[in-house]
Amino acid sequence: MSSLQFWKPGTTGPGSTLDRATEAEGSVVSSAPLGASVSIQTARERLPIFKHREKLLYCIENYGVTILVGQTGCGKTTQLPQYLYEAGWAADGNVIACTQPRRVAATSVAGRVASEVGSILGDEVGYTIRFEDVSDKKRTRILYMTDGVLFRETLLDPLLSRFSVIMIDEAHERSVYTDLLLGVLKKIRRKRPSLRIIVSSATLDATSFLDYFSSGNPPGEATIASLEGRMYPVQITHLDQPTEDYVAKAVETVWSINLQQRPGDVLVFMTGREEIDRCLEGLAEMLPTLPRNATRLKLHALHAGLPMDEQLAAFEPAERGFRKVIVSTNIAEASVTIEGIKYVIDSGFVKIRTYNPTTALSSLSTVPVSRASAIQRAGRAGRTSSGVCYRLYPASTFESLPLTTQAEITRTDLTTPILQLKSLGIDDLMKFEWVSSPPAEAVLRALENLVASGMVGDDGRLTVVGEKVAECPVEVNIARMLFSSKDYRCGEEILTIAAMTAVQDVFVIPDGAAGALAELERRKFTAEEGDHLTLLNAYNGFTRYGRASSWCKSHALSFRALSRAVSIRSQLKKYMQRFGLPIESCQGDAKRLRQCIVSGYWRNGARWMADGTYRSVRGNVVLNVHPNSVLFTRKPTSGWVVFHEMEETKKTQIRILTEIEPDWLLEYGHKYHDKHKGVGVSVG
Repeated sequence: MSSLQFWKPGTTGPGSTLDRATEAEGSVVSSAPLGASVSIQTARERLPIFKHREKLLYCIENYGVTILVGQTGCGKTTQLPQYLYEAGWAADGNVIACTQPRRVAATSVAGRVASEVGSILGDEVGYTIRFEDVSDKKRTRILYMTDGVLFRETLLDPLLSRFSVIMIDEAHERSVYTDLLLGVLKKIRRKRPSLRIIVSSATLDATSFLDYFSSGNPPGEATIASLEGRMYPVQITHLDQPTEDYVAKAVETVWSINLQQRPGDVLVFMTGREEIDRCLEGLAEMLPTLPRNATRLKLHALHAGLPMDEQLAAFEPAERGFRKVIVSTNIAEASVTIEGIKYVIDSGFVKIRTYNPTTALSSLSTVPVSRASAIQRAGRAGRTSSGVCYRLYPASTFESLPLTTQAEITRTDLTTPILQLKSLGIDDLMKFEWVSSPPAEAVLRALENLVASGMVGDDGRLTVVGEKVAECPVEVNIARMLFSSKDYRCGEEILTIAAMTAVQDVFVIPDGAAGALAELERRKFTAEEGDHLTLLNAYNGFTRYGRASSWCKSHALSFRALSRAVSIRSQLKKYMQRFGLPIESCQGDAKRLRQCIVSGYWRNGARWMADGTYRSVRGNVVLNVHPNSVLFTRKPTSGWVVFHEMEETKKTQIRILTEIEPDWLLEYGHKYHDKHKGVGVSVG
């Protein structure tokens, strides 16, 4: 392995030492306990936010909206809700809410704050994420939640009456539900002036948010509060030349750090699970060659697809004599602090979901990060001590990066968000006060799809089915399947399929000889009709044979993924019971079951081509089957499939496929599109 000679430390400009309050990120968070030598209260008072406590409470008392700008490590996320709690904002049964764009942040922050408050998690301090609620309606006073969960709460309580203060954290990430929440909260404030809103971030364009909340409101509605104070400096280094393989370069850099640098853990940013696994495998292969006197390496993955206990394992301190290496997606970019991180390796890329309204297909694309995100990532190294950030790209590349990440609402399928806005009574979408207006075509296609699937009537208002679907905590297409199961008499099976598509990595197929054996085990569950029914078989086997981890291990299945699917299924079952949907079995009638699947996935139809690829029904996009699919090496008899999702890497791949008859597509939205738009649906 080569040394770190290829690095060229930055000296001036945005790529130099990160020790200033520009475009940094907030909140000191960790699920790991503080050292016994430092009391919790002393640690709280050392945070930069502490000296601004009174100023912040004054702003929140006197302004409806406080836009909070603070830099990395100042303590916004953990401390401000506690200040509000101590100042009486949670009196009389009120709740202080703090939203996060990601569930790992909501859960780990809640655990940290519960320990600081001296309470059991789920009592005074709790969290709520999709399919998981660790809070108490009567006792919880500080509630961390994902922004999507809080937005869904507005469907049940349009004025969010149980909350006295709502803090929208990491607003710079501009997730679709962050934007929708800001728009709805602006409306709520006019009807409920007692509600206080905090919009918090470090890389936030504070002036634009101030203008947004001031527009159409009386003077004094909003103010900006800036928190001075920095934690630790971070030295930035760049590559002299671009690298062809940043995963391999990251492995090389971790190895060099371990051999040459002082103690401290390493955080590596990759785009997704496949890159994370490749990076960890590369390091694992090199471990036997580690010199006897070198620090041992403890390797961790961190991404949203991991079970919660595996995510939290990355926060545990490394054992004596070990250096922790965490390879993560951008979920470690904000909100969460992993104690001991001294070195950050930034690949310079991120995976984002983009939507093409013309083809009605969503895809995951790997794109360069924004400058704001690059600065956020570098800031991870300066949370608990001074550090170094190694950027796997030249300084000139940094200068060419976009300033901020494009708002998700401008590049996402709006079908579910618009359904939910209509459920709130916001029928005139043109009058809704968007933070960033979505493309007109995306709005039109979403409305068109809602009409085609029976969710919205010709008058533009929700149908009875649409009102019910809006309440379900799943995407519209999955909810549509649940409601269609009544007609096809397959509620039992569709409920399981809906739960299984909500979890990831059900089958555990390693590389090498072990992978060949695991593949043989998977074939025991394989259904010739495709992946949805294969997942159904795996779930039924799991529940039939005692839900044991030993059984899962011997059958190449993930015990944690299946256990989570059981939990999700039980929650979705309550929705079906509430809506009076029968939960009956199709008694092995795969045709009926697949017809019901098409009712949800009719927009994701594709036809097999002679070269082994597929073409999407809408847009004629070239699609490749993901290697994990049971249809990867087999042509469907009918030549037609529907798929769960699409991912764009070096080529466009589709995941979770089921073989269908082409006539079934015409029973749903395609007859609408055929009639109104002339979109060709050739089923010959």
